[in-house]
Amino acid sequence: MATGNCNNHPPSVFFPSDGVGVEAAKKICASCPVKDPCLEHALNMRIDHGVWGGASERQRRRILKSRRVAARAARAAAESHAETPVEIRL
Repeated sequence: MATGNCNNHPPSVFFPSDGVGVEAAKKICASCPVKDPCLEHALNMRIDHGVWGGASERQRRRILKSRRVAARAARAAAESHAETPVEIRL
């Protein structure tokens, strides 16, 4: 992301080895103009390491899991509506 706040910092800042480093990276991301597209890129590409779009590895795993659960629920709801008979009155 050429216009991201990360351009002003070395890559190692976004691949920390401890929680303090994760928080420092997240602070840099907090005001980034491309935070949302950066996070979506990391989620779509299933990037496992580092801080992307202000989200840690663990946070991205949780986001992906919640999206899968929501998608399953939406599919189940759509299927149940499709199977429900509709009463037609003439």
